[in-house]
Amino acid sequence: MTDPYVPRQSGPQSGSQPGPGAEAPRHLGASEATRLLCAGTYLDLAYRDAVIDELYVHEERLAAPSPGFDAARVLAHALRARRIELAWAAAVLLLWIVSVPLSSGLTLLYLLPVALLSLAPFVRGRAAQPPWYRRFAGWLLRWYGRFSAVLVAVMLLATVFEGGGSGGSAGSSYGYSGSSPDLSDNPLLLFLPTDLFGQNMIAAQSLHAWIALALPFVLAWAVGAQHGQVAKVLTTELSRDRFPDAAADPAERAEGGRFQRLRHRIRTEQHGPLVMYRAADPFCGAGTPYRTWSLSVELRPRKDAVPDGAGAADGGPVPLDNDAVLQRIIPLVAALREPSAHGSPQAAAAVRDRLRALEIDECVFLPVAGLPSRAAAPYGPDGFAAHRARAVEEGGETRRHFLRVRVGGWGEGIVTTVFVRVHTQGGMLMLEVAPHVLWPVRALYREADRIAHRYRHNNPFGKAVWALAQTPRSAGRAVTTLWRGFVSAWSLLTGGHGGALPDGPAASVRELGSDGDASLFQEMDVTRYLKSIQDRVASGVRSALYEAGYQTDEFEQRIVNVTDGGVFIESAQGAIGIGDHNTISSNGGLGGAGGTASGTAAKPAGPAPAKPADASR
Repeated sequence: MTDPYVPRQSGPQSGSQPGPGAEAPRHLGASEATRLLCAGTYLDLAYRDAVIDELYVHEERLAAPSPGFDAARVLAHALRARRIELAWAAAVLLLWIVSVPLSSGLTLLYLLPVALLSLAPFVRGRAAQPPWYRRFAGWLLRWYGRFSAVLVAVMLLATVFEGGGSGGSAGSSYGYSGSSPDLSDNPLLLFLPTDLFGQNMIAAQSLHAWIALALPFVLAWAVGAQHGQVAKVLTTELSRDRFPDAAADPAERAEGGRFQRLRHRIRTEQHGPLVMYRAADPFCGAGTPYRTWSLSVELRPRKDAVPDGAGAADGGPVPLDNDAVLQRIIPLVAALREPSAHGSPQAAAAVRDRLRALEIDECVFLPVAGLPSRAAAPYGPDGFAAHRARAVEEGGETRRHFLRVRVGGWGEGIVTTVFVRVHTQGGMLMLEVAPHVLWPVRALYREADRIAHRYRHNNPFGKAVWALAQTPRSAGRAVTTLWRGFVSAWSLLTGGHGGALPDGPAASVRELGSDGDASLFQEMDVTRYLKSIQDRVASGVRSALYEAGYQTDEFEQRIVNVTDGGVFIESAQGAIGIGDHNTISSNGGLGGAGGTASGTAAKPAGPAPAKPADASR
């Protein structure tokens, strides 16, 4: 048996340093998530078009943050996959067009079976268990299409053998003998449109019939060759062994000034600490919000102690700004990289916990509105430093400063990001924590290796049967592919996107290729990451308050309730019921005292985003 594949640890980015014994950083362009998303562009036509539309056609849109993957490399493979698809679609359509005059129009007999077999999947629907009437309608169309195809094949064979057996005897037309049956009276024609036949079918030469009979097999060869080329790309260029070598990737070497220019911009924008956003979706690219919460406490001086390093003249608490609180949080969160004591350095170095590659940086969110051009975005170090210096204390509405903590697990298939914002105003401290989770890529993309391996190692007969089964829908797919390519090219030529005002990202390539189908192990890891990070954030805020000379009792009481998903209520009289199906009764005491409440508490389930908890007074 071969050893199971274990993804390598993803190293930190943005200047973060891994813990002792952690693996060396790995470029995000070679991550497993990047590889699977690139494979998805060959398997999913809708996803490929969405990637090209977002990153290539709409040149005015800035790239969304790309945690754990490289959007530029995904775009490179999306463009290459479309070129391959367009070339084969044009070849299939050309075969149909050329076959019509060569067969004297006999290949048009396939239109009815092709239309029925192409329509059957849409009638049935994409649901796993569609209604019975849709299943029956799809089944009826599918079998009527197959029966029609068999009738066309029988009729063409009859034409070939009748014409070849007559030897051109007298009284026949194009080799038909006088004793041969009149095809216009053949009952088989009742199942096919009669206007497609006429005298052309009766007078057709055997060569025309042979060409018509050969068309499905030639189309099947084209379908099989296309699928074989895609399978070869998936098993060679996108294999786990070769994919990390980006310099040898043919998609990266694609020529074209537009692609090269956009690739450079995407790689400048996607991993920078400055986030240019759309007002409608500021966290685009970070994933799904996961139990966002906020908390506010009064800054009350402690009466029993003088704060550490107090500089106030009257011995009171020192001024506490936002940056001081964040600087107290950072070392506590960074300590999560350190493995626990294992008795020996060798045992500690063997720990593979993903928290060892935890990344910490600071980011500033800026609205893209008002930017004169995409190239004018201040992504340089000086621009970020200037915005960071102003944003960390101003507490503005549009320009916001966050501490960003990220953990990438499962080959960057699960990315957990926690945004932390601290603000002091009016003698109060506000703490905002916004966790976001990028869930695994779609199951189809994760099965790309198995799909390609199974096809390439199938026997020739199995490949031929598969190709013949896909042939009836090849014409419809070819027309659809060429139409989509035309629409994209038309939008590129006439949309004026290159000279438009810059805009924020409308979609994230990573989010488009993800679903919420996470395993129990993955959900457990996300919960562990979030609890670990949030506890350290709370400890950092508490330490900052205590060292500055402020009371921490109120903060400690509220943080316990909020981080567990509850809502803190400072005082209440009577019985209180929270959740569904509550039963509340009162014993008649003053103010409702002595009441009891029972019920089933509401509990958030799975990765669904929960409503923010508010613990303000």
